Amino acid sequence: MLSQAQVLRQVSEAFERLGIRYLVCGSVASSVHGTPRSTLDIDLLADIRDEHIAGIVWELGQDFFIDAEGLEESIRRRRSFNLLHVEGGYKVDVFPAAASAYHRKELDRAVAEPYPGAGEDFAVPVATPEDTILSKLVWFRQGGEVSERQWNDVRGVVAVCGSRLDREYLREWGDALGVRDLLARVLG
Repeated sequence: MLSQAQVLRQVSEAFERLGIRYLVCGSVASSVHGTPRSTLDIDLLADIRDEHIAGIVWELGQDFFIDAEGLEESIRRRRSFNLLHVEGGYKVDVFPAAASAYHRKELDRAVAEPYPGAGEDFAVPVATPEDTILSKLVWFRQGGEVSERQWNDVRGVVAVCGSRLDREYLREWGDALGVRDLLARVLG
């Protein structure tokens, strides 16, 4: 059975061949920058467009369950879609980057990091600690501010990165994303 890292490598290599900019975000990014925790899914933010659909189906259709019509609908509506690995059962949640200044900035700031458990020879673009915090706070707010998992992920990144965090960037985008109050709470 394939590992999570091998599944991500397949998606990563396909996206690179197709010229799709992407980054790893979510709980994997918070584990890289903060307190590690296990997860069965991998979250990606990707600058994915209609012209990529056929290529994704071609590149990944052998090993992943892909609903081409659902994929097209998700891209059109800027909603997440899943790539479900048939053999390993791992799920890759892909969030199409909205045409927003924040998502462009987030993609531009991504830093290549070794993927946990994959060895030093496999690095992928990962959201920065600041962008991981901001995105997790947005998800926390959108989920009614009840997810202890999201909140603890943010706290873990703050605890590990602490003084290295770009607080000016956090304040600027915290305001723009409507999470400045949550940011103030977690930075305390």
